[in-house]
Amino acid sequence: MKRGSYTILRWVSIVLIFLAVLLVVYKLVSYSRMRSTFPAGTTIGGVPVGGLDQQQTADRLTQAYSIPIEVRYNDAIIQIKPSNLGFQLKLETMITAADVKRVEQPFWSAFWEFLWNRLPTSTEVPLSCTISEQQLRNYIVNEIAARYDSPAEAARPVPGSVSFDPGKIGKVLDIDRAVVQVKDALKSPNHRVVNLTILNSAPPKPSFQNLGVLLKQIIDLSGFDGLTELYVQDLNTGQVIQIAYEQGESFPPNIAFTAASTIKIPIMVSIFKKISEPISADISQKLQKMIDLSDPVATDTLVQDVLDFNDGPLKVTDDMQQLELKNTFIVGYFYEGAPLLRHVTTQANSRQDVSTDPDVYNQTTPQDMGLLLEDIYQCAQNGGGTFAVVFPGKISQTECQSMLSYLLKNKIGQLLEAGLPDGTHIAHKHGWTYGSDGLMHSMSDAGIIFSSGGDYVMTVYMYQPTQLVFNPVNQLVAQLSNAVYNYFNTPAQ
Repeated sequence: MKRGSYTILRWVSIVLIFLAVLLVVYKLVSYSRMRSTFPAGTTIGGVPVGGLDQQQTADRLTQAYSIPIEVRYNDAIIQIKPSNLGFQLKLETMITAADVKRVEQPFWSAFWEFLWNRLPTSTEVPLSCTISEQQLRNYIVNEIAARYDSPAEAARPVPGSVSFDPGKIGKVLDIDRAVVQVKDALKSPNHRVVNLTILNSAPPKPSFQNLGVLLKQIIDLSGFDGLTELYVQDLNTGQVIQIAYEQGESFPPNIAFTAASTIKIPIMVSIFKKISEPISADISQKLQKMIDLSDPVATDTLVQDVLDFNDGPLKVTDDMQQLELKNTFIVGYFYEGAPLLRHVTTQANSRQDVSTDPDVYNQTTPQDMGLLLEDIYQCAQNGGGTFAVVFPGKISQTECQSMLSYLLKNKIGQLLEAGLPDGTHIAHKHGWTYGSDGLMHSMSDAGIIFSSGGDYVMTVYMYQPTQLVFNPVNQLVAQLSNAVYNYFNTPAQ
């Protein structure tokens, strides 16, 4: 080969080498520029940052997560800045994590891969942030719920009736659910609209104070000119209302009344305390006659046979004293001419402000009788209550259930029972008395009412010194009973 040919080949080689070096330098510069930014496909907190340097990445993340979230409460739309909810990005933490991924492969090794068009794999860095849950919750409660909730409205008594206007169902924000929903929106760069969960809020019952007002209105409208005292206890909440009322004047409750046949509830408790299960057919028959028929002969015989022939009534009184029902007593048998076994002075019959001329043989107060019925109810429900504490091992849960069964069989269609819808279960004992003038002066009914809106105790005692006329007073008791039933069972609109 001629010398000129070698020269040409040499220069061609030099040019090719120069071009190769130039290409490598170009690629090196390109790679260096690319290596200073995040690889294509890289995401931080769900935001694409491929091709961006650290400052650009920080700007993009800040922009994406600074967009207000949109919160919707029914038709209301609320825009909220994340900073108002205690939201802060941990930019340095996320960018550092992404940068570590970016440079973890050695430079020349990564450059070699780049030369062969094998680009770095994309990286996903999860969101790192802080949210003040207390600040978030406070905002939801004070700025959203306080403004847009529609609280339920309680039922109110209808003047001149025994009914209540139905309450109004409220709309309230599910606070706990809202906290979770808003948190999720704050942590997403794309899904920043929240449809809040709204709950229906059942209207509360009217206050016992309003019930008391209604009951007094009913008494006023009835025209009854005697004394009425009643006791109502919600057996679910324990709330109590007591009214002692006469012709527009209120008295402190716990007035002594003639117990009449309602004293047979304490007698029944003492009988079950004394006997053992199973009870005999004879005792069961006498108990049924005592409660259902108010048979005085069956009552006296039962007390004599089971408690004590001479002092049986005093055994009942002693049991009531142990139960702290200190205004309730029976100190003589029902048969005509029965001797007075003891003279009992109580706080109730010692009052000077009001008197019902109670029978010296048997007395009680609406509260005492209501508390005793509550004791029976609690014992029947779970075997506990006052009986278990005062008479441990003496009165069982099944015996209390038996007491309720006797009281449930007392069907008269009058008084408390007359004010209840058909099919409502009431375990009760009623009574009334006649004076030496042959006229009725007192009437009473004490029972446990079982209703879908709640179980409750209601006792009513009434007195008229001149004459208590049965029909109008019976209707008044039924109206009072109906009003209390409506209180517990008024449906919401």
